[in-house]
Amino acid sequence: MNSLLFIEDDDGIRVALTLALEDEGYEVVEAPDGRAGLAAFAEKEPDLVLLDLRLPDMSGFDVCRQLRSRSLVPIIIVTAQTDTYDLVAGLEAGADDYVTKPVVPKELAARIRAALRRVHLHETSAASSVSRFGDIELRREQGIVLKGGQELNLTKTEYRLLVEFADHANMVLSRDQLLERVWGYEYLGDSRLVDAHVRRLRVKVEDQPDEPKLIVTARGIGYRLLA
Repeated sequence: MNSLLFIEDDDGIRVALTLALEDEGYEVVEAPDGRAGLAAFAEKEPDLVLLDLRLPDMSGFDVCRQLRSRSLVPIIIVTAQTDTYDLVAGLEAGADDYVTKPVVPKELAARIRAALRRVHLHETSAASSVSRFGDIELRREQGIVLKGGQELNLTKTEYRLLVEFADHANMVLSRDQLLERVWGYEYLGDSRLVDAHVRRLRVKVEDQPDEPKLIVTARGIGYRLLA
């Protein structure tokens, strides 16, 4: 049974979604604020974290950064904020995905399943090949990426994005294709999700993100990796 940590200060929302997720077969640990959430994470080591951005004691963005600094666990933001800046900032703080309130439990459960499935695929894939693009070296068997011989600190989502680009070098991949192949979504996605993760990946793999060498936009419709 997979375990989830739900950090949410609204008791009604937290209890209702916890019950719904328990009906889906998950073990859910609840936390009403950021500090309690960080303590619960250290104690329980959950398989996935659901995180509200607006917490009473500390910013959800700070909680996300602290979680990401110690773990690659999938993080899904659950928030009432629909402003693009807040959502993108949450993704850039290290979150993998987000849902907006009011939350549809079945949609949230689908996103959780997709996130956990991605983790499983990442952990079980062991293709014994090495791909090189300039000073970037993708070692699939080890699941790591090197830049100039130094290992890059990529999240699992960023790693899967780079693998997808490497497998389709010089081909333009639309946002919808990336949502389906990397996130496993055929209809639940949002182009902002792709753009935010690609932007973070570019910062890590490119010397000058404003003058792209590897991942570039193509007429605003998708992305590709230049071999």
